[in-house]
Amino acid sequence: MAESANRLGEYLRARRELVRPEDVGLPAVGRRRVPGLRREELALLAGISSDYYLRLEQGRDRHPSEQVLDALARVLRLDDDATAHLHRLARPAPRRRRPRRPERVPAGIQQLVRSWTRNPAFVQSRYMDILFANPLAIALSPLCRPGVNVVRALFLDPEIREAHGSDATTAGVVAGLRALVGPDVDDPPLAELVGELSVRSERFRRLWARHDVKPKAGAGTSTFRHPQIGPIELSYEKLAVTGTEGQLLVVYHAAPDSPAEQALALLSGLAADAGQDSRSGPGSGPGAVGPQPSPDGWLRS
Repeated sequence: MAESANRLGEYLRARRELVRPEDVGLPAVGRRRVPGLRREELALLAGISSDYYLRLEQGRDRHPSEQVLDALARVLRLDDDATAHLHRLARPAPRRRRPRRPERVPAGIQQLVRSWTRNPAFVQSRYMDILFANPLAIALSPLCRPGVNVVRALFLDPEIREAHGSDATTAGVVAGLRALVGPDVDDPPLAELVGELSVRSERFRRLWARHDVKPKAGAGTSTFRHPQIGPIELSYEKLAVTGTEGQLLVVYHAAPDSPAEQALALLSGLAADAGQDSRSGPGSGPGAVGPQPSPDGWLRS
């Protein structure tokens, strides 16, 4: 990818173009050929020379001090997560390239996820591929189905985009992907994903070019709209899977005696019925798989 040659400069330029002069106390007078701050304006406000800032943005100087980085972050109005990302871009950790092979979820984690019959749960990769899920998660949403890439689905699948692809959601998932991969933007699987989406989705291309970075919270709430049960608001926890390269275990849960807990109980029954149907159908037997989603992505009852 082009940005891999000068990640720091690409980030500085993208963020500079998002800051309006009036945001930092400068008069917005005259015509501007480019959006945002001019290089010399950013340099002046950060207390560095225009020539030095130009060298940073062009990649001719890649060793700014922490003080310079903090000054640039202040002018660029970066929050704590974006400031940390700026520092990582300037001090990237060496990464040993490993041969590409299918990513596997540890057997113990699979057994744990499968054992939860009242909690939808799945494991995702650092690229937001769903690697493993229990039947309740598959019944909850097409986004939880193994083999689905959450980013690709939100931007390219019409039904999922209609149901979940709000501006806030799509912006958040792109910023979350940036946070998950960090400076390692030239990693081949990520390059393939970003390349495909940049060609096929104008909105993704614009969001990726902003270089927003926002890690997804380790806990929070999500609302799912199930076609048979209706809205289900669930809390979630995200846990790192040790011994893997960035896998996350995501578990949903409901408060005791809440409408959401009742909805999960209904959903569990649907998943169990579907599992029984699959075992008694033509594909039954020792090698049969569990509940399968219907063509529209939802589990049939």
